[in-house]
Amino acid sequence: MKTNMYINNEKILAGMTMKDETAPELNNMALHVCEDREAVLGNRKKLAAALGYKLEDFVCANQTHSANFHKVTRADKGLGAEQVETAIVETDALYTYEPNVLLTSFSADCVPVIFHHKETGLIGAVHSGWQGTVKEITLKLFEHLKQEERCNPAEFHVQIGAALSQEKFEVDEDVYLKFKALGYADEFIYFNEETKKYHIDNQLAVKKQCELAGIPSGQIAVDRTCTFVSPDGFSYRQDRKSGRHMSFIVKKENK
Repeated sequence: MKTNMYINNEKILAGMTMKDETAPELNNMALHVCEDREAVLGNRKKLAAALGYKLEDFVCANQTHSANFHKVTRADKGLGAEQVETAIVETDALYTYEPNVLLTSFSADCVPVIFHHKETGLIGAVHSGWQGTVKEITLKLFEHLKQEERCNPAEFHVQIGAALSQEKFEVDEDVYLKFKALGYADEFIYFNEETKKYHIDNQLAVKKQCELAGIPSGQIAVDRTCTFVSPDGFSYRQDRKSGRHMSFIVKKENK
């Protein structure tokens, strides 16, 4: 099973599953876009076993490109893990203090963000497609964590996962204007005179939102794998029927 492991130390385990030609449905992890539900559940169970967890430790959201986030409690364990109907509704970011709860985010070109807070032990997972970015879901979540959870932003460590590259993320003026209206994304945009399209680096726009929240740039890592170009990537832009990667993070604690 192909997985980009981003963190694996005594406290945190985090990574992102990748497309795998040898796996059922190419290692698709999403129940909302699958041909065979049992195949996806098999992929999830295989991942869980490889990580030392069970499927009922997963928590999944019904992502809708919103700016909504949810504080996960122990009672939420297993939501969305085995069926779409139980997933946390209309939510694109999850965070928790709970150990042994595996937070997930699903993407195929959109920007996945996984993070942990060294001081408090809080962890989180964000799904930021271009709509989530212009709604500033990442910035809003970190502002919430600073104010409501009293998190010092200097203690956050962020991993931005594989996503659509700037070269492949071409948009018309309507989307360009939404990014421009943010007031800080101009440096992540260029215009192609030949195609009359704008190209936007969504990963770096999200990174900027982390920095605006006060997170040190040196504590924000970016996986520059392009989900369109890489054979290990699921790309909705390339294939509307594509599967989904799962980005995940869990706080380890003796069971």
